[in-house]
Amino acid sequence: MRVTILDDYFDTLRTLTCFDKLAGHDVTVWTDHLQDVDALADRLHDTEALVLIRERTEIRAPLLARLPNLRLISQRSVYPHIDIDACTELGIVVSSDLHFGSPSYATAELTWALILAAMRHIPQQVASTKAGRWQSGLGRSLVSKTLGIYGYGRIGQVVASYGTAFGMNVVIWASDASRERAAADGVAVASSREAFFEMCDVLTLHMRLVDATRGIVTAADLARMQPSSVLVNTSRAGLIEPGALVVALLAGRPGSAAVDVYEDEPVTDPNDPLVRLDKLISTPHIGYVTFEEWEGQFSVVFDQINAYAAGSPTSVANPDVLGHARPSP
Repeated sequence: MRVTILDDYFDTLRTLTCFDKLAGHDVTVWTDHLQDVDALADRLHDTEALVLIRERTEIRAPLLARLPNLRLISQRSVYPHIDIDACTELGIVVSSDLHFGSPSYATAELTWALILAAMRHIPQQVASTKAGRWQSGLGRSLVSKTLGIYGYGRIGQVVASYGTAFGMNVVIWASDASRERAAADGVAVASSREAFFEMCDVLTLHMRLVDATRGIVTAADLARMQPSSVLVNTSRAGLIEPGALVVALLAGRPGSAAVDVYEDEPVTDPNDPLVRLDKLISTPHIGYVTFEEWEGQFSVVFDQINAYAAGSPTSVANPDVLGHARPSP
């Protein structure tokens, strides 16, 4: 099959052991980022199998309608960036393994790195040392502080275990079902949403971005946080009301933030209103970007291509398409 991989910024996938699974296919890898429909339609015109790296590129109906040879989209995890209905109508199979029960430890680890960086002012201390000024101030310890985790899914549970290991008081806020699960696991649950935002020294978000969670963290929520508190977001920027985090940081509640996700990605403008803030530690959406994580993810993504080519598609997100899927090449 003619396979196209989009948004592999550092041409990393070729370095993975699992890339050998694409031997025998005609593979094209693009390392830049495009979202313009005309440019993408030209680039992908002959593509039969499209590999997406999470949600870096949106695949909507106007683009899909101009890709007559596309038969398969293969990726991993959720797919809010793909027009599933349009794929089904056009006979395009979407294979996307949701890896139930398997948390992204890489994202949990980055979350913890950002918490430590924010509490100990690590970026500032590094910059001060490199500038010949030695120490730049006092950081804060994690032990006995309150760690708030908004969302108690796979990653949230791992982060909770890290907090416990560091001697923090872990408290949860989440959906009714997740709060019940946390309580059953012996994890403290906040008495109310308002109390949750008020009590946390560190508050980290761990939810999927769906209609029900979009903008779930409001400006009013952020205003309840303490001037000494830290907000961490390695999930999705859309969980926070648009523009609210910039306003909140400028107002001093919370006192600082560390984020790995943004409303519009990639962010390449150093004068971006959020990124430019001194109170913010920013990383370029690298939560899942480790060799180990990618080896596991793309081994599955490439298996999905081979399964489709063999006539037995797996992890099909739009099973209604199977009765009228475009014929395999």
